[in-house]
Amino acid sequence: MNAIRIAFVNFKRLGRDRVGLFFVFVFPIVLILMIGVSFGGDFTPKLGVLKQGDGALSEELVESLINRSAIDVEMYDDRDSLDGAVERGFVQAGAVIPAAYDSQLRSTDSADVAYVNRPGDVSNALRTAVESAVSEQATRVRAARFASEQGAGDFDAAFQRATFIEAGIPNVSVNERVVGDGDAQTEGQFTQGASSQLVLFVFVNSLAGSVSLIQVRRLGVSRRMLSTPTSASSILLGEGLGRFLIAMIQALFIVVAARLLFDVDWGDPLGSGAVIVAFSLVAAGAGMLAGAVLSNENQAGALVPLALAMAALGGSMVPLEIFSSTMRSVAKVTPHAWANEAFNELLNRGGNLADVVPQVVVLLGYALVLLAVATWGLRRSIVR
Repeated sequence: MNAIRIAFVNFKRLGRDRVGLFFVFVFPIVLILMIGVSFGGDFTPKLGVLKQGDGALSEELVESLINRSAIDVEMYDDRDSLDGAVERGFVQAGAVIPAAYDSQLRSTDSADVAYVNRPGDVSNALRTAVESAVSEQATRVRAARFASEQGAGDFDAAFQRATFIEAGIPNVSVNERVVGDGDAQTEGQFTQGASSQLVLFVFVNSLAGSVSLIQVRRLGVSRRMLSTPTSASSILLGEGLGRFLIAMIQALFIVVAARLLFDVDWGDPLGSGAVIVAFSLVAAGAGMLAGAVLSNENQAGALVPLALAMAALGGSMVPLEIFSSTMRSVAKVTPHAWANEAFNELLNRGGNLADVVPQVVVLLGYALVLLAVATWGLRRSIVR
């Protein structure tokens, strides 16, 4: 009973902290909304195009790019403007059609179209669109040049005939079928943000909550409790249980709020529940360890940037899927990566509890180590 009372006191302490309540309950929902609105909806990549010449082949290539439904095309007048737009993210990539494009295709074997993108760009959609348009035109150019060399007329006439003949050649088409209705698309719009922000804030707020445990130690409250019938084991259990309770309440609040406000489907209840419980234990252990070993509140405040860095490395700010294989391996040193991987399996791939057992086991391992070390450190500080 004493342990439960101590846990309840920790929870009541959170209720008196208005700033803490904001970061526990309000700020995560605001971020889920912002991420969903900004990045979760339909997105058509934008290609900047610079056409330096006025030839018919250059014009045709531009028209071919404009007519592709998978991308949006924005024209630019000079190379500096295009490079600046790509660098600042106004367009996701650029294509430069040189001034000599037409003459090179008519007289030589090749012409170069420059593709401009940012360092580390991992999207292939725009590059594929440019390469496809260039390849389609190159096929007609080769046919026209061959016909012209065989005496079937000049290049322009042969190119027009090649274009006409190509239109009548049977080809393979891909029929697009949209699965789900608008409500399902809206649901998916907020799914990634909901799960990643749950992982981020449960851990960050648990570390920030270590301040109260530091104050209890520094003021000697825990030692004075030992003079009552409360045992050291009850104190340790109560402190750990209090932090776990706060982490679970925040996690469950995010789950319910995301479901009610954004219609987020959290997948298999047993699987999601197991991940939430395991990660809440990890967060409680981390917060308890910080409270047991740090000397003052300022040191606890310095842990927040570390927690944010761990969240970023673990895929709570940028999805793990866009990391390189090396970075994904490095990310596995954080419990966040395992939790985000489990949520991805449950929410995006329709997995169940059996599919996330490896991630849950790893998270429980993190929790066991953190809670064991934290308990040992806290016991030393209150009984010595």
